[in-house]
Parts: sequence; C-alpha cells; structure tokens
Amino acid sequence: MINYEEELKKFKPSLDVDEAEGAIYSRDLTDVIDILKEMLRETSGNERDR
Repeated sequence: MINYEEELKKFKPSLDVDEAEGAIYSRDLTDVIDILKEMLRETSGNERDR
C-alpha cells in the first residue's frame, strides 16, 4: 500500500513549473480591459475631429 506521508516528504516541485511561472508573471500582457480602453480612446478622438 502507498504511504502518502512518506511520498509527500519526498516531493520536490518541478523546476519547469517555477520557470514557467516566472516567464508568465514577467510579461506585460494586454487584457480585454486594455483593448476596450484603447477602442474608447480612438472613438473619442474621432468624434472630436468632426
């Protein structure tokens, strides 16, 4: 039978996961809110030109 307590003691996190986490958090990603803000700025600018 598997001794879960012993297996948990042996556990070590994968380095690949840590590296991926760093790469994800270090990027400046554009989200939907950023896109909507830009669209509103462009629309507002076009209306002022009329």
